[in-house]
Amino acid sequence: MDPLVGVIMGSDSDWPTMKAACEILDDFEIPYEKKVVSAHRTPDDMAQYGKTARDRGIQVIIAGAGGAAHLPGMTAAHTTLPVIGVPVKTSTLSGLDSLYSIVQMPPGVPVATVAIGKAGNAALLAIRMLSTTDNELDGKLSEYHSKMAEASRAKTQNLK
Repeated sequence: MDPLVGVIMGSDSDWPTMKAACEILDDFEIPYEKKVVSAHRTPDDMAQYGKTARDRGIQVIIAGAGGAAHLPGMTAAHTTLPVIGVPVKTSTLSGLDSLYSIVQMPPGVPVATVAIGKAGNAALLAIRMLSTTDNELDGKLSEYHSKMAEASRAKTQNLK
């Protein structure tokens, strides 16, 4: 099956964070592609990725980046697809620099943004977007949330 979600990151050093998005997508059996696309080192590749994503069947892009974190916003500038930014934790400012870079988008170039390092939530947000036109996927999400609620309720047993 052709990928529906693009998972991109500025460097392979972002993979330990972005891997969580891919694991969630795997759990939901959502086809995706993953790729290193740097806004600074390979800006032409990044622009091409954004411009061609829709034609390749991608419906949502999850973009993770640390530091200056221009990848999500610059990708969003080259596509009309939804882009979800994942701020990657950095050693200098613990990811606040990444978060600020991603959320400070100018009018007309939106990027949805999850919390620092929460690539799994980015995948769940992408799945919610996809589920608006896919009832089977919506059912899987409902089941996921039911299991999450059951696990939360069971934690009462730990309060002894």
